[in-house]
Amino acid sequence: MKIDDEIKAHFMTPQHRALVNIRYTSNYLANLQNNFMSKFDLSMPQFNILRILRGAKGAINVNNVKDRMIEKSPNTTRLMDKLVDKNLIERWRCNEDRRVVYVQLSEDGQQLLKDMDQSIELLTITNINLSDEEAHLLSDLLDKIRIETSSHIQI
Repeated sequence: MKIDDEIKAHFMTPQHRALVNIRYTSNYLANLQNNFMSKFDLSMPQFNILRILRGAKGAINVNNVKDRMIEKSPNTTRLMDKLVDKNLIERWRCNEDRRVVYVQLSEDGQQLLKDMDQSIELLTITNINLSDEEAHLLSDLLDKIRIETSSHIQI
């Protein structure tokens, strides 16, 4: 169903329609992902942390994790606390500088991600029914929006 029919709206400009559609679709996909993650007792930000740590292939500093997160959040420490409690990550302070904290994926965290990999692949493929060319075009257009907007708007 088209965005106009979905939310029963008329838009001022094609750009306004596109912006609302981006937000609506993002929320729609987030709800699907959150429902999927709940089966593993994870939130999307927690999953993002686990994936960042897997990609790091070893221990990294907490600030590096924060920099790489898709959804920037002041709650990153609390999210990591929950992952430590679930034995999915390990965390320790640097001996030379106690302000620096390192984290890495635990064996349980590695296994959980491995168990989730096939299901995540299916979730992505079935919900994003775009050809490679369409996916590249969409990503390029979203990059353009983000880059152009950040150069004109200072928040």
